[in-house]
Amino acid sequence: MGSRIASGALGALIYLASVGGALATPCREDVALLRLPDGREARFSIEIADDAEERAQGLMGRSKMAAGAGMLFVYEAEHEVAFWMRNTLIPLDMIFIDASGRVVSVHANAKPHDETPIPSKHPVLMVLEINGGLAARIGIVPGAELAHPALDQTLASWRCD
Repeated sequence: MGSRIASGALGALIYLASVGGALATPCREDVALLRLPDGREARFSIEIADDAEERAQGLMGRSKMAAGAGMLFVYEAEHEVAFWMRNTLIPLDMIFIDASGRVVSVHANAKPHDETPIPSKHPVLMVLEINGGLAARIGIVPGAELAHPALDQTLASWRCD
């Protein structure tokens, strides 16, 4: 896959809608679509980090990130992971996601430059990093569900169309 920057109309938008509001393209590689426990949906324009080199680089060295942007770290198999903030200049929320696409934990406001390990606390297949404080503001909590084509759709709690 490789690291990619999402483009187009999604750009820097976070889209929140009620369950009744259908989204035109629910599963795209450059979009992380989350269904929140209250029924709303949040959409992030994302980059993918799916190999060791891309995951090691992550968001290090970036001085800003658009409000509706993020990076989705994708692993080959579900396992416990730990992140740190070495050379990361902006606070981040880390959303830990299992192989079914369910959010299992959220670490809010990871501090820039902090080398303290931030563990997933559960086996995960993916980690979504977004701007610090945003998860709480829009209601991303354990139990939220991700729809994304990188998930095995036979295991996905919210399948792609």
